[in-house]
Amino acid sequence: MRSYKSLFIIFLFLPSLIWAQEAITKSILNDKDSFYYINTKDYPEGEKSLPIGVFDSGIGGLTVLDAIVNFDGFNNESLAAGADGEIDFKKEEFIYLADQANMPYGNYSAENKDALLLEHILKDVQFILGNKYYTSPESQTFSTDKSPIKALVIACNTATAYGKENIEAFMKLAELDIKVIGVIDAGVRGSLEKLEHDEDATIAVMATAGTVSSKGYVNTLYEQKDKLGYTGNIEVFQQGGVGIAEAVDEDSDYFDKELTEPRESYKGPDLQGNLKIDKALMDIYNFDYDDFKMLCDTQASDDCNILQINDAENYVRYHLVSLMEKIRKANVQQPLKSIILGCTHYPYLTREIDRVLNELYNYREDDGSLRYRRFMTKDIDLIDPAVNTALELFQHLKEEKLFNENGNINHSEFYISVPNQDNPNIITNEKGDFPYEYKYGRSEGEIQEYVKVVPFSRRSISADIFSRLEFQLPFTYTLIEKFIDNGTTMGR
Repeated sequence: MRSYKSLFIIFLFLPSLIWAQEAITKSILNDKDSFYYINTKDYPEGEKSLPIGVFDSGIGGLTVLDAIVNFDGFNNESLAAGADGEIDFKKEEFIYLADQANMPYGNYSAENKDALLLEHILKDVQFILGNKYYTSPESQTFSTDKSPIKALVIACNTATAYGKENIEAFMKLAELDIKVIGVIDAGVRGSLEKLEHDEDATIAVMATAGTVSSKGYVNTLYEQKDKLGYTGNIEVFQQGGVGIAEAVDEDSDYFDKELTEPRESYKGPDLQGNLKIDKALMDIYNFDYDDFKMLCDTQASDDCNILQINDAENYVRYHLVSLMEKIRKANVQQPLKSIILGCTHYPYLTREIDRVLNELYNYREDDGSLRYRRFMTKDIDLIDPAVNTALELFQHLKEEKLFNENGNINHSEFYISVPNQDNPNIITNEKGDFPYEYKYGRSEGEIQEYVKVVPFSRRSISADIFSRLEFQLPFTYTLIEKFIDNGTTMGR
């Protein structure tokens, strides 16, 4: 067993945020009495039959999984490039984790809680690597028949930006040779592939506030630009899409379909805060006020003293207008060519994004001039990093000869975190969720089970979310349905 002394020596050479995670790492690798302990010395590496782990801060990462499970870029027999009409991962099994209780990850940086975020990320990794889960939120004891994995996909942009290097360092510390694939590199490659090597262009990144703050996409884009020999002048603009992912995941601090008036707990853009709704741009935002999709303190929307967004598309409208205003004021010489959807939740809203971009492309001032036309290409490419992530995963399995020969994609498993009501230290609101102040007020290093990880169910995920999954991610939805209907972890 690794000694605490050896851990101390190794930690001196790891990134500073890993140092802050000494407590959780010791719990995983050394403390046999800890819930989080894994005996990594006996970990079954290199077994083709093992599933592939995928995790995200919520259900948004299912868009990445959906791109993987639908991927058909190669011949299944020869493994040569070229689609053959059969999905490439049909014999692979996946284990998906949504850390819904602790989401959105993008806000931890703004609250100066980077170390707490990394602790959550390493707990996600521990779950994916380990064998423990609870069969329901009420279960007093955990089951131990979950399978280990052979590869890990971080289907979360914020977790990739803040955690990928630290996860890789953790794997080395644990002496595990498990490939870690993140979505940021994949998204950057996808955006560059849309350009000629000498082309000048403007590229935008829409992501969570945490991903934007990390500059993960910007730094990676310029690194990859030079590495891949792109010589054109590329300007990059970022927009932190506060509220978009939260609305998709129905976080009540940003979206609550039961509300008819503003509330104090709201955390999104408003008329007074740092994320300001500009009254001079109201005609351009073109918000939808029907069915309380905007919450105002007066009957007449023009007279609002308090105005809160309460709809996913209205969040999209606010952030796309804000992005285009940045680009317009910068007077860029090359029009916006592509937007990297730097959050796994955003592909759920591609129709809404396209619709708003078309409105802005055609928006006319009172004098008839087109406000944004010269700063936009007509058809802006929306880059979903998920497809390139699927490609990287395929290439890894091919290179390492890790393809499962006898597996069945229909045996994939889906888990979600819920507040652990058996932990007397946690605080939840009337809906049973962590309130904002508690969620981001916790301190790293207090190793405890804030959450229970349980299988997807009709209880843990709302009917509205299931309907959206069925419509937008039909194949992944069928895999989830089969897992729920089976009611077990497929006998593992």
